Amino acid sequence: MGDEWFSGSVRSRVLAFLIQSADRLEVTPIVKYTSLSLFADRFYPSLPSFMLMQLKDPGSWLLQPMRESHLQLFALISIWISSKMHDSCPLSLKSLKSLGDAIINEQHFTTRDILEAEVVFMQVLNFEIGASNIPFVILEELLIQFKGISKVGELVNFEACLDIMDLLYEKEETTMLYSSPCSLAASILVASYVITVPRQKWEFPVLPWAKFVTSCNDEDIVEIVGDILKHIFGSSLDV
Repeated sequence: MGDEWFSGSVRSRVLAFLIQSADRLEVTPIVKYTSLSLFADRFYPSLPSFMLMQLKDPGSWLLQPMRESHLQLFALISIWISSKMHDSCPLSLKSLKSLGDAIINEQHFTTRDILEAEVVFMQVLNFEIGASNIPFVILEELLIQFKGISKVGELVNFEACLDIMDLLYEKEETTMLYSSPCSLAASILVASYVITVPRQKWEFPVLPWAKFVTSCNDEDIVEIVGDILKHIFGSSLDV
């Protein structure tokens, strides 16, 4: 089946490709992080079992044989589907193809290939594309609530929160954190508070508040915050 296409190194490269593509297309954060959730949390983990079923009933040439360029195409498809879900004027097929032509070096994909890839992507997801429970949505709501009850909430850097989310997706060893979106969102907020709010402004009990509003275990939040800070500042950090 080609298990090498599901190694940590390939996954990291393809996710970095997805993040770069989303940035080049200048999509909104909700589109970017919905596409990451669709691809990294659902499509990519489900792909091996789907490909095994395809061995008995040969399907799309995009899966047999698998290539990194095919995974890159599926990454673009995840952005396209996410844009259709969230944008009043979704990304056009033309813009998607133009970007693919510019940054997928190994292979050239036609418009028909892109449309076929969309069908395959949806089949792997069993046509289930709900995205209401992703960390970005929960994080955004937490930050709005935080700013509503404390002025110090205005000091939390939203871009830093998004940078943390990118970092966690790109690192294989931290992707498991996305299996608990609520705890992860609370932890990203706390970590960003620690990193971006000046220490002399640390008057707000952000950890107890995050625990209260999310009903998450505070020990889980502390552990995840520690993991985040170590990945940002290095394993020698004492947290």
